Amino acid sequence: MIATATQTRILLADDHTVMRNGLRLLLERQPNLTVVAEAADGREAVAMAAEQHPDVVIMDIAMPHLNGVEAARQIVNQKPETAVAILSMHSDESYVIRSLKAGARAYLLKDSAETDLLEAIRAISEGKSFFSPAVRRILKEDYMRQLEEMGAEDTYELLTTREREVLQLVAEGKSNKEVANLLNLSLYTVETHRTHILQKLNLHSVPELILYAVRKGIIS
Repeated sequence: MIATATQTRILLADDHTVMRNGLRLLLERQPNLTVVAEAADGREAVAMAAEQHPDVVIMDIAMPHLNGVEAARQIVNQKPETAVAILSMHSDESYVIRSLKAGARAYLLKDSAETDLLEAIRAISEGKSFFSPAVRRILKEDYMRQLEEMGAEDTYELLTTREREVLQLVAEGKSNKEVANLLNLSLYTVETHRTHILQKLNLHSVPELILYAVRKGIIS
């Protein structure tokens, strides 16, 4: 059971009625979860999110009229505190990074939604990220294969202890200000650490940093 003191309001967005019904049954068995609206396409999801102000949106990636990634982007732009979890049949990196760049905090495979969804909602409600275990495994295997093919060393070893701490907190979804408060550092110092981390790891954005952290098993 999800142990939160208040009700978590959820919007379900999927063009398959059977899928929405199954997810609703699963979620409403939890006393602290409430499905406040359902949407059958991306445009309807954006409209329902603006009207109902859900805490969490469970979004199918492939929907008519407006795909789930673009719908997620519009929802997060309108209300950044809304936590979006993407449901997908696809486990390859391109779909995952597009979803993260759109502002999604979780990426779940549809065939594991029944076992992973509650844990994902718990994580993203706390400001963390979540990926289906199969997605994490594939990302890690791809990363290790790339290292082997390039004959490269693991760049993680280039990071200082403090940079590793900052990396994890940023990957978990913490803002620079939150990281500064947690580590008792100045905002400037945190920003400098973030810059050094991206340079050392040859990454170019926070979504790429999150994927790196998933590959390394730093976050779930």
